[in-house]
Amino acid sequence: MGLFNKKESYLGIDIGTSSIKVSEFRNEEGRPRLLSYGFVEQPSEVLKSDSPEAIQQVVTTLLGVFKKGHMQSRKVVSALPSYAVFTSILSLPVMPKKDLYSAIRWEAKKIVPMSLDEMVLDWRLLHDPEEATDEKGKKSKKDQISSGGPKNTRVLITAAPKNLVKRYIDIFKLAELEIVSLETESFALVRSLLGRDNSTVMVVDIGAIATEISVILDGIPFLNRSIDVGGETITKSIANSLNIDAERAEQIKRDFGVMSGPSTSQIPRVIEFVMQNIVNEIRYILSMYQNQGEKPIEKIVLSGGSAFLPNLPSYLEQMIKLKCYIGDPWARVVYPVELKPVLDEIGPRFAVANGLAMREIV
Repeated sequence: MGLFNKKESYLGIDIGTSSIKVSEFRNEEGRPRLLSYGFVEQPSEVLKSDSPEAIQQVVTTLLGVFKKGHMQSRKVVSALPSYAVFTSILSLPVMPKKDLYSAIRWEAKKIVPMSLDEMVLDWRLLHDPEEATDEKGKKSKKDQISSGGPKNTRVLITAAPKNLVKRYIDIFKLAELEIVSLETESFALVRSLLGRDNSTVMVVDIGAIATEISVILDGIPFLNRSIDVGGETITKSIANSLNIDAERAEQIKRDFGVMSGPSTSQIPRVIEFVMQNIVNEIRYILSMYQNQGEKPIEKIVLSGGSAFLPNLPSYLEQMIKLKCYIGDPWARVVYPVELKPVLDEIGPRFAVANGLAMREIV
């Protein structure tokens, strides 16, 4: 829906496997103000296929959202799905910046699962007493954090398949939009859900098809993993168990949610069986992280369309023994108070889109 008319603003576009979300913000004295938002529940093959048909489908859907939402901006920040991007942290000896690029590429070759010739490699310094630079040598003070020691430099590297990056470029070019930046979903989630909170947090983003789990250390995604379990997995399990259609199964899922105690009812047991996959992955990541001797994780923040599964925060608190709550991606956004009930209802599913739209503002 359109709220204000403004020539300059930023669009955060989250292209998912089952939906597309768009947020439009403008800079209001360093705070993002909501201009418009929109979403469409529509399966998309563009993350798996570079066919002209798949690309055109996304373009047509985007243009429909823009028209309905009366969106004005042509400047886009979008995100590559975390499961499609390789992320790691390197620890390198202190060296002149002119030697860093070669050293990073040399180390990246050892751990990136594909040839670097097929990947777009980006990096940022996580510890540097003077300044941080990206691969192109641009200075970036805001990317600095206190991490590592004076005898080494920690570098966050990301590597994305060139064909996937080209797909996104083609989409926005056909839609006559200007790409300001492509980043990973985890950075957008940090921006919208955590802001300047530098505590050590686990963000669990439960989407329709997959669940992305990130450990955030000093405002930086330190560890990321993805599993092919999401809201649709639960819906399909209920549908198969009761021999009903997906629409009815979805409603039952939203009515029952996750039980915090033992249950003899078939539906809660089906839901819990699927949720156990997510719980096991969270425990595995907690174990991996703790073995690295970093600061302990203080809490779990939930996002994604399936975060509103009834009783989910209390269920995870009981299973994981960590404080857990649903993140609010509108908490750092200025918007008309009368919109609060609507925005609260759609909240978690807009965490990525909001974080993207904030990138050039906060």
